[in-house]
Amino acid sequence: MSDPVNVRRRRLLGTALASVSLAELGLSSIARAQSSSARTGSGVSFGPIQQIDAGVLNVGYAQAGPENGPVVLLLHGWPYDIHSYVEVAPLLAGAGYRVIVPYLRGYGSTRFLSADTPRNGQQAATAVDIVALMDALKIDQAVLGGYDWGARTANIIAALWPERVKGLVSVSGYLIGSQAANKKPLPPEAEFQWWYQYYFATERGAQGYAENREAFNKLIWKLASPKWNFDDATYARSAAAFENPDHVAVVVHNYRWRLGLAQGESKYDSIEQKLATAPTISVPTITLEGDANGAPHPQPSAYAKKFSGKYVHRNIAGGIGHDLPQEAPKAFAEAILQVTHL
Repeated sequence: MSDPVNVRRRRLLGTALASVSLAELGLSSIARAQSSSARTGSGVSFGPIQQIDAGVLNVGYAQAGPENGPVVLLLHGWPYDIHSYVEVAPLLAGAGYRVIVPYLRGYGSTRFLSADTPRNGQQAATAVDIVALMDALKIDQAVLGGYDWGARTANIIAALWPERVKGLVSVSGYLIGSQAANKKPLPPEAEFQWWYQYYFATERGAQGYAENREAFNKLIWKLASPKWNFDDATYARSAAAFENPDHVAVVVHNYRWRLGLAQGESKYDSIEQKLATAPTISVPTITLEGDANGAPHPQPSAYAKKFSGKYVHRNIAGGIGHDLPQEAPKAFAEAILQVTHL
């Protein structure tokens, strides 16, 4: 049972924070330009992509805002890319933040430094990638934001390296998993939602994704965000990231690893053992959920207790689906701005 005092406090916090807006930060003209699912942003772009060696990768990333500003790291999911944040980044940069948006392993211009490195998609590997990126960029601490793979990665860093995380904004809440938990059968309707995971478990699925990734991922976009009227240019802008030579291998391994059908790397075993305990997250956190998320996702009541520090959950209305930062950039940006002031 929830602590009634704590629940009341969180509701009051949520109400108070709702009054802190982009307009109050001098960004009213940008805020008015943001709607929700009606905008596609196909004409918006980042500046030149930068590259840096970090861990086992040469990471491609977009950057906005002042070099000396407080840092925000924004992490994308599958099958999306950095352009999920193309309208979020200028809002945060305008508020004085240094915004870093990296391509995850297997996407865009990010490359493995060695041909011998396994094209591993397990959750620990992606989290270690981002910690290595922070080290390479000499970032001691940042606000982390993410959805899908990006939310899971941010969750892991917040749980295991809390000293590196000033605040967390996580779409669909707590997404840390384990192979043991993922091996347990789900109710039929839930299993149906994960159809693509079982498709990737087959060689037919791996071949099909390699041959049809553009059409496949466009289908996922439509299913995951059924009320988002994105146009072809918006999708094509992100689909270019799927041409990364390691994309198929990383994606297929990710979903096979989850089911215990593919091995991870032993160097990540100690991290996975910690994650298998479903560690709580103590850093200040705002979780978000769209009212039209068509992808598999947990209910907020299922994960609220996983956040032991200052915490607010917010439902975002207006036909908002799985790619919440791209569909509701104003709401996502405001959560980033508010999370360190809970």
